[in-house]
Amino acid sequence: MGLIGKVLGGPGAVTALGTAAKGISEVFVPSATRRMELSAEAQMAALRQLGEEYGHPALGWFDQMINGLNRLPRPLLAFGTLGLFVYAMVDPVSFAQRMVGLNAVPEPLWWLLGAVVAFYFGARETYYFRHRGGASAPQNGPVSGQNPALDDWRGNG
Repeated sequence: MGLIGKVLGGPGAVTALGTAAKGISEVFVPSATRRMELSAEAQMAALRQLGEEYGHPALGWFDQMINGLNRLPRPLLAFGTLGLFVYAMVDPVSFAQRMVGLNAVPEPLWWLLGAVVAFYFGARETYYFRHRGGASAPQNGPVSGQNPALDDWRGNG
């Protein structure tokens, strides 16, 4: 340490140089330890979210019935659409008659049906978007602590 210490100005300068080199290297190659810590945090957040789903008190029969009804539209739409294809192959004449009947429905009524379906699924998606757990990362930039150079620039480190 004799020559390096004299050139750089003492042991404090050598330590500062080492710390700076470590910070610069983490900008180009992320710290494996920090990556593991972030992974563990994400797993714990997912487990907390899963635990919250089962943390609610038991529901009564009415709540269970309403929850069951709320789960019906998507499967009914999916299986109903597949059923139309089967129906068209089994009885094409009857299927064609039913489609002529659908053609008689006025266009504003189709727009109304589209709005009801869009608002139903949009409301469900909005509800789940607002009530999801903390496992997701923020959308507007990196979390503090993920980028030491950025933290240092901001004055956090």
